[in-house]
Formats: sequence, C-alpha cells, structure tokens
Amino acid sequence: MKFIVKMHPEISIKSRSVRLRFTKILESNIKNVLRRVDEKAWVQKQWDCLEVRVSDDKRDIAIERMQCVPGIAFFSEVKQSEFVSFDDVCDKVLALYREDVEGKTFCVRVKRRGNHEFSSKDLERYVGGYLNQTIESASVKLTRPQMTVNLEVTNDQLFLIGERFQGLGGFPIATQDDVLSLISGGYDSGVASYLTMRRGYKTHFLFFNLGGAAHEIGVKQVSYYLWEKYGVSHRVKFISVDFQPVVAEILENIDSGLMGVVLKRMMMRAASLVAARMGHNALVTGEALGQVSSQTLINLGLIDKVTEQLIVRPLITTDKQEIIDIAREIGTEDFAKTMPEYCGVISQKPNIAAREEKVEATESHFHMPLIEQVVNDASVYDIRDLAKEAEEEVKEVASVSALTANQVIIDVRSAEEEENEPLELQGATILHIPFFKLANKFADLDQSQHYLLYCKKGVMSRLQALYLHEQGYQNVSLFQPV
Repeated sequence: MKFIVKMHPEISIKSRSVRLRFTKILESNIKNVLRRVDEKAWVQKQWDCLEVRVSDDKRDIAIERMQCVPGIAFFSEVKQSEFVSFDDVCDKVLALYREDVEGKTFCVRVKRRGNHEFSSKDLERYVGGYLNQTIESASVKLTRPQMTVNLEVTNDQLFLIGERFQGLGGFPIATQDDVLSLISGGYDSGVASYLTMRRGYKTHFLFFNLGGAAHEIGVKQVSYYLWEKYGVSHRVKFISVDFQPVVAEILENIDSGLMGVVLKRMMMRAASLVAARMGHNALVTGEALGQVSSQTLINLGLIDKVTEQLIVRPLITTDKQEIIDIAREIGTEDFAKTMPEYCGVISQKPNIAAREEKVEATESHFHMPLIEQVVNDASVYDIRDLAKEAEEEVKEVASVSALTANQVIIDVRSAEEEENEPLELQGATILHIPFFKLANKFADLDQSQHYLLYCKKGVMSRLQALYLHEQGYQNVSLFQPV
C-alpha cells in the first residue's frame, strides 16, 4: 500500500536548507510512528512530498497514525496495479475518478519512470480525451482546473492517486525547541500541550500535584494519551512535583485575596528550576485572558516577573467554548470533563489587579527554600515508561485470561474505540464504562461481584485498577485475554 504525503504549506516557503531539514525530520517522524505498527513501513522523502509504503493489512492503522503526525497537510492513497494498456488505464481511471470529475473542469497529469514506447504527454492526452468524451458534464482545462487526475507509470506498474486524507498541518516535531508544558489534566492545559506539539515543539509534561495519587493517575493518563497520539515519534519526560507542601505554606502565610496569584508565581518559580535543569527554553501554560482572577493582564504580568523563562500561552485570546471544542476534536474532552478541580487555594475575594509591592510583601512570609526542596524531590519519568510504571505499581493486582463464575468484565475503553473493536466473549457479562467515568460509577456497582478491567493495551485498565485499590476496592483485577 502506497501513500503520497504533502507537507504543511508553511514548510514550502522556507529557504532550501530549512525546507530540506524539515522534510528530513518529517521523514524520520513518520518512520518512527509507522514502524511501531508495521516493521516493514518504508518512507522516502522527495522535494515536494514524501512516499510512504506499508503492508496492505496495516492500511487502516497507518492512515489513523499519519493523520496525527504534525507537519502533514494531507496525504493520498495510491492504487497500484499492473500497467496493461492505455484502454485499461482509462477504465481504471473512470472507475476511480468519475464522481470527482463530473461537473468540473479537469486535466490529467502523468509521471513516468522506466523505458516505454510512449511519453507522459501521450498518456495524458489519451486518458483526458477518453474522460472528456465519456463524462458529458466534464471539460478539459489545462490551466487551473478544478480537478487534477494524477497517474504514475513506473516500469510495468500503474499508480492512481486515490482517496485523500486530511493531516494535522503544523510543523514536524523537533523542528522547534524543547518546551515544558504545565499540565493539570483539565481542558486548557491539554489543548495548549497539543498546540505546541502541532507547532513542532518537543513538548515535555510538568505536573504540579495538588490532589494526591488520584490526581496524578488522571494527569498521567491525559499526558500519555497526548504523547501516544500526537508525539509518539519522540521521547519526552513526565515530571511530577508534589506541590501540596507549597499549598499548605500559602494557606498559612499568604493574604487570602492574593493566594491565586502567589500560587501561580510559585509554580513558575518551580517550573523555571525544572526547565533550567533539563535545558528547556520555554514554559507552556493553558492560561487565557480573563478566564479566572489570576489571568488578568496585570496578574499575568506579575506572574511572569518571577522568571526569565519565556512563557508561551497558546490559548491567551481563546474563549472557553473554543477550547472545549478543540479538546473534543483531539480526544481530551472526556479526560477533562471528569477531572476533579484541584485548585489548591480558593480566595474568597480574589484580587484581579494585584499590586506588585503588596504581592512581594506577602511573599516575604513564605519559606522560599521550599520551592527548591519540592523540585529536588520531583519524580521524573520517561513517558514511554508510564505504562510499565503502572504495571509495576499494580503488580499485586491479579491478572486473568479466563472467566469464572461471579466475574464481570468492565471495558474501560472510550465508546469510539469499543465500537471499532468490540470485545465479544460468549456467555460473558460485559459492562461498558469508559475509564474517565469509572472512578465515579464504580461505587454504584454490585460490590458482591468481582470486576475485571479491560482495555486493548492495558495502560488505562492498570492505572484505573491502581486507583480503585487505593480507594479500598479489592474486588478488582485485570482481564488480559490470550
């Protein structure tokens, strides 16, 4: 199976050297992504496109993966068959392109490789004339036609450019610098992280834990999802900082109306330390103007003053509904809408225009060495190992491959994933509760039953099993069919 991949238009206007570098990186990224699902995947860069070949039985998964690779504007499937004759080509072109050509102006473009008794122009004229005579509503137009029929003849093989698939656009990951994205698991930080990945930044995840183990499990799920879907071509880090001691210090020593601004300033101080140690050039947040009291222009200015790191805010002028819509498109909405709000501190009368001297005065009561202490105690993960780490943490949770009496399977996959690949087991009771709803719904289930959690890769089911065990539910195991 062959595909022709077109790069995002912004890449084409770069200088020759930059364009070549971007194309080479995109070639490597696509190869890294596809070889996770097809070890025979082949990618070759051209000046204005990339050629991709995958095994025929990997077509659907390859399409799904390439649609999530930053830097791809669109790609087209190429139908391959044996070249027999001009008339045979006409029959195949008509079958594939009739609906696209009807009622439009069109032209035929042929690329030819190898030794043949005809030229590319000969085949273009023959096929174009045939379509013009056969489809009454269509007409030939060689300059700026509405539809271009693209063919390629390589030795004795014919290639027809078929169905077109939309890509993400943007720049290939690693064409820009490394950044550190502050992620909380909610709508905003997930969308902001996605947007920097789409723009070509190698995006690492920094999590300030305000809600204990349950909060960390949820954010790991969001981060792993974003990386696996949009950034799997590169290794990144997930850093977890226990910020509960900082919150306790703020609650005890900071004026109520300034708590929100001070909390954000402390996060930026800590994030700057982490970024400096990792050699990253910028921080990314999901802040949007006016969304909460700490996100006014004046308060954002005060937050920025505690660090020399550049703070990138992709959502700064975006409204909440736009953010939710993007979250729905990229698949993080279901995570976000069930993520508890761990704000850490809540001011009764938050100051929307804090004065710098007052903020600095109240911060003088804060024990500043605590920031460096919590950073020193941070946990740093290779994000690829989150699945392994979850497996280690729940190794005490039994894993079964065959059902017995009084056992119920809970399929924790999303509705779309479950619909595409339904779990069908004769005689089994299967409940469909997506992982993002399980924590809230599990208590309502019949606790006399034993529940087996299932997902295709075992990542979400393991993390959910860990969380339920921590909540005291021992009637939970993992289902791993052979």
